[in-house]
Amino acid sequence: MQTTKTSVHGAINMLGLAKRLRARIFQASTSEVYGDPQIHPQTEDYWGHVNPIGLRACYDEGKRCAETLFFDYHRQHGMQIKVGRIFNTYGPRMHPHDGRVVSNFIVQALQGEDITIYGDGLQTRSFCYVDDMIEAFVRFMATGPEVTGPINLGNPGEYTMIELAEAVLRLANSSSKLVFRPLPSDDPKQRQPDITLARRHLDWQPTVPLADGLKETVAYFRSIL
Repeated sequence: MQTTKTSVHGAINMLGLAKRLRARIFQASTSEVYGDPQIHPQTEDYWGHVNPIGLRACYDEGKRCAETLFFDYHRQHGMQIKVGRIFNTYGPRMHPHDGRVVSNFIVQALQGEDITIYGDGLQTRSFCYVDDMIEAFVRFMATGPEVTGPINLGNPGEYTMIELAEAVLRLANSSSKLVFRPLPSDDPKQRQPDITLARRHLDWQPTVPLADGLKETVAYFRSIL
């Protein structure tokens, strides 16, 4: 509940500030608004498949509500809004214990611990290197007022959790073993952005391959661990 309240209250406060200053405002939304999607890849006109009372609902619904507020302010007050739906992003300077799958796998591999995979490891995600994502933000904010989004921001490359784990093990030169745990409730089985709108409106697509981005990220974690 606290996550949802914080997200909504924060959105209202920032929208009020942007309205007073007549400023453009960017909403860092998320691919989680699609829930456990029933279409693949996900396009911006898909309304999603979210369990509103599930374990992940606070984050999912908080972001969905924030998007609603942004478009209400846009329609009622003519505000310049930019709504980007961010898919999995990774890179140097991630917190070692932020709970994201990339940082989890790298830390476990470097410390010689078992790599924890939930479910059968065949669920997929798409990973965008941080430099590519920031470039998308900059280009989005430079567009005219007619480009409001939502726009998917992510790398359309799709990888299973097992593929990600094996890539991390190779780059970390680790002998850690893969161990499998039960899949959490409502965990999405597939996640891949359709970035047609990003290509069209932002002239943007990711350029950093997963192997290159992981190499930089592993090197960063090795330096701090």
